[in-house]
Amino acid sequence: MARAATERGETVLIRRGDDGALELRVNGVFVMDTVHTATERLLATTTLEAYYASAGVRAATAPIRVLIGGLGLGFTLQEVLADRRVSRVRVAEIESAIVDWHRRGLIPDTVAIEDERVELVTGEITELIADQAPSSVEAILLDVDNGPGYLVYTANAAVYSSDFLAVCHETLSPYGVTAIWSADPAPELEAAMRDVFEAVEELTIPVMLGRHSTTYHLYVGRRV
Repeated sequence: MARAATERGETVLIRRGDDGALELRVNGVFVMDTVHTATERLLATTTLEAYYASAGVRAATAPIRVLIGGLGLGFTLQEVLADRRVSRVRVAEIESAIVDWHRRGLIPDTVAIEDERVELVTGEITELIADQAPSSVEAILLDVDNGPGYLVYTANAAVYSSDFLAVCHETLSPYGVTAIWSADPAPELEAAMRDVFEAVEELTIPVMLGRHSTTYHLYVGRRV
């Protein structure tokens, strides 16, 4: 359906013939599709629940601001916006072509980018987060890859570094959370987060991908 090339390689949007689903591939590697959306949605709901658990009564009245690293096919953003307590969402997507495909209607399954609460920014999350003021968000959701063991771009390794995580910590308001998905256990990521956050938790979450049962690991760092 669409194809784009940059210095990082080639990003392709495919319409599958067998089930009609849209599929996103980067440099020939499957990234996501419009059928198996459980991980994107669970990243949103689980992260917001973690914030509510940390913030307690404060979360019931204060507006919730969210930063998302990675737009993809839009299901994480869609699920975040389903929570009406969320007042603002800033989304950083490295591939400008993906943003363009959403705006042109080539990815019709989600229309979340048109929500007035959304600000969509093109660029690397590791650079764009520097634009955030201290204590400016309650939740940071990072889904730029499938964890440190599965990098779409080698430069994305910076997302799992202590230096970047320290900026995330500064960006969070009190009781805020930073959550990172990983398809596999990531002890090095957990250790890097413990260098930065006052409290870190690994959540092992069962996921159904079609008929296939698996588990994902969500690493949640809390600012207290």
